[in-house]
Amino acid sequence: MQIAILGAGSFGTVLADQAASNGHCVHLWTRTSELADSINCDRMNAKYHPTLKLHTAIHAFTEMAAVVAEAELILLSVPSKVMGEVCQQLAPIAPPAASLVSTTKGIEGDGFLLMSQVIHRCLPRHAIGVLSGPNIAKELAERHLTASVIASADPQVRERARQALATKYFRLYSSNDLISVELGGALKNIYAIAAGLADGLGVGDNTKALLITRALAEMSRLSAHMGGNPLTFLGLAGVGDLYVTSVSPYSRNFRIGRALAEGQSLAAAEDALGQVAEGVNTLSLVHAQTAHWGVAMPILDALHQVIFGGKPVRQMALQMMQAAHTSDVEFLMPSGSASAL
Repeated sequence: MQIAILGAGSFGTVLADQAASNGHCVHLWTRTSELADSINCDRMNAKYHPTLKLHTAIHAFTEMAAVVAEAELILLSVPSKVMGEVCQQLAPIAPPAASLVSTTKGIEGDGFLLMSQVIHRCLPRHAIGVLSGPNIAKELAERHLTASVIASADPQVRERARQALATKYFRLYSSNDLISVELGGALKNIYAIAAGLADGLGVGDNTKALLITRALAEMSRLSAHMGGNPLTFLGLAGVGDLYVTSVSPYSRNFRIGRALAEGQSLAAAEDALGQVAEGVNTLSLVHAQTAHWGVAMPILDALHQVIFGGKPVRQMALQMMQAAHTSDVEFLMPSGSASAL
C-alpha cells in the first residue's frame, strides 16, 4: 500500500518504520525541513529515537499534499490540540478512497469531541478508524512483543490497518466500539498522572492496584454515559493501556505525576519532559464535562484539585486514595449483572 503518516513524533515515527518494514511505501509528514532531511538522508529521528535506524522505504516531506497523494491509508499521529487544524489542511487534498486512522489519545474541548469525531467533522465522507492500546513507542521501536486495537465501523479500515502495521511482534485486534477504544486512550493519561503521584509519594503496591482498578471503573462509567460498551475496557484498549501507562517509567503522564509528588511545579515538570503529556489538558476537559453531566469521577476530581485547584499535593493525593477506597458506586453492565470493576 501507499501509506501516509501525518506527524513524525515518537509514535508516528515507529509506525512509519513498522509499515515500511512490512513492504509498504511510507510518506511521513513533518513540519520542519531539518527533520525531513535527517530522516531522508541519515535515516534518523534523533529527538525521539536516537538509536533507531529508519527503513529506507520511508520518505519525509514538509508538504502535506506530497505526503497524502495516492495514499490508501492515512494515519494521523499529531497532538490532540492541533488535530482540527491538521484535518482542515487535509480535507481538500485527501484521496477520496483513503482510510483515515487516528493514533492520537486526547479530546478536543470545543464540543468535547473525540479525535474520530474531529476528523469526521472535517472529512465526513471518509471511513475513519482509531488505533489504541498499550503501545509505549520506545518498546515498539525495540521490537518488544505487544498488541493494539484497531476500531472502526468499516471493515476495510480495520483490514488496511492490519496489513500496514501488524507484525510478528505487534498484533492487531479489531473492534467496532470507537467510543470506548478512544476514551480508554484519552482517559488513561489522566489516571497515569494519579498513578505517578501515588508512586512518588511511596504508597504500597496494594494501594496502586486499588487506584488503577477504581480508575477503570470511572472510565467505564463515562464510556457508558457516552454510548460505549464498558466491556471494551476489559481488553487492551482499556485495562491494558491503563496498566502500562500507570506503571511504565517511559510514560510521559506517569512522569508528570512523579515530578509533582517530588515538589516540582506543573510548568517545570512539563518543561523537563520535553514532549506533550496529553493527560493534563484532558483532565481539565473531562472534569468540566463530567461535572456538567453529573457523572461520578471522584479520583479525577481529586486530581483536578491538585493540578488546577492549587491544593497541596500530599493532602489531595491522600484524598484521591481515599476516594478510590470509599467509592461504593459499582458499574452495571448492560445486561444488569454487577461489574467486577
